[in-house]
Amino acid sequence: MKLRLYARLAPAFLLLATMAPLLTRAAAPAGPPPDAPETKEQRDARMGWWRQAKFGMFIHWGVYSVPAGTYDGKQIKGIGEWIMNRGKIPVARYAEYPKDFTAAKFNAEQWVGIAKDAGMKYMVITSKHHDGFCMFHTKVDGYNIYDATPFKRDPLAELAAACKKADIKLGFYYSQAQDWHHPGGAASGGHWDKAQDGSMDKYIDEVCVPQIREILTNYGDFPAVLWFDTPHDMTRERADRIYKVVHELRPNIIMNNRLGGGYKGDTETPEQHIPVGGFKDRDWETCMTLNDTWGYKSYDNKWKSTETLLFNLCDIASKGGNYLLNVGPTSEGEIPGPSVERLAEVGKWMKVNSEAIYGTSPSCFGEEFGKVTKAVDGYGKERPASSGKDWRCTTKAGKIYIHIFKWPGTTFTIADTKGHKITKAYMLANRETALAVSQDGDKLSVTLPAQAPDAIASVLCLETP
Repeated sequence: MKLRLYARLAPAFLLLATMAPLLTRAAAPAGPPPDAPETKEQRDARMGWWRQAKFGMFIHWGVYSVPAGTYDGKQIKGIGEWIMNRGKIPVARYAEYPKDFTAAKFNAEQWVGIAKDAGMKYMVITSKHHDGFCMFHTKVDGYNIYDATPFKRDPLAELAAACKKADIKLGFYYSQAQDWHHPGGAASGGHWDKAQDGSMDKYIDEVCVPQIREILTNYGDFPAVLWFDTPHDMTRERADRIYKVVHELRPNIIMNNRLGGGYKGDTETPEQHIPVGGFKDRDWETCMTLNDTWGYKSYDNKWKSTETLLFNLCDIASKGGNYLLNVGPTSEGEIPGPSVERLAEVGKWMKVNSEAIYGTSPSCFGEEFGKVTKAVDGYGKERPASSGKDWRCTTKAGKIYIHIFKWPGTTFTIADTKGHKITKAYMLANRETALAVSQDGDKLSVTLPAQAPDAIASVLCLETP
């Protein structure tokens, strides 16, 4: 009788055993996975240096700088580091580029010096972009700058040493989902070469996670920032496997919002545009190019003016964000001259006016932003934008900074000071000379010098009780 009952019930037990993992997974809490829990005080301490910094250098450097925008005799449309995807270059053909990547002029201390002289407080470099080529000495395979190029060095190690010496923070960009070289990696628009086909889960476990472990453990105090990108096909389970390693090795790291799988990260990352109102209750960082591309393209000469760069810096700070400004070095390891020249000009301005940028809070006014209009971003997409361009405002305890782009003559007026009482006024370019202040209720007038102290942006400091 017992044997007959067992035989009758066995299929049911077998079915339950088969479904058990599915039932367990279905019982998991709904919604995105939680980021590491912390108190407001803990978060403020962890984010402190980043909020103080305000201005950083993004570096897109990789073997895409060898073709430099041209493949098979044709200029490939789009940004330089996407040439493999946009040109549908076969994996084997693209893998020939590393032999021509000499990096012969790379000098870590020079790069860090350019950033520091510009007033930048941190740097974020591509440790691996979507082409799957590692700019560090990974042990996962030989597709990296140490093993596959004539350079035979690890630039991340050299940058880490130079950054520590210069008191600059260093962060790493890592493409966790898109990888057009390793089988199973995701690809925007789908694979175009059978060599790319494979299991994405295997790619995550055997390439992505081990390499992330390497960049989180091999560079001393760094990275201070981990910058993920384009989370194509990044499910919750895949993101969990990555996040587990990050939290285990670097629980205090600052991570952006592009891991995928529901992870919010620490920072919002508007790209090639400045959001009209910033982000309420979220740290954020606008990343932008100096010309039209991130990775080097030999024929992209659409360089932004120093005026544009300074306006962007002040505009972003006035809305509570950080400015991550990109350079795209050549395959020889040189930052293009026009980039260096403009960053040096920004640095001259920062030497006088950086007090109005570092560690500041957003504007306490608002009238300066004007009405919301529309403008085209760096990708040609129409977005909301601030119409006001004459001035911006940043704040600190006891101080209000007015960044003046259009010199108003001998009087600067604010219609509504929002209850702020002004006790003293002066230009940051001439702190010793007090300016006359007249305040009638909430209307403020400050007598200015006849000529603007700076040809691009002059900063008026208003002191408050």
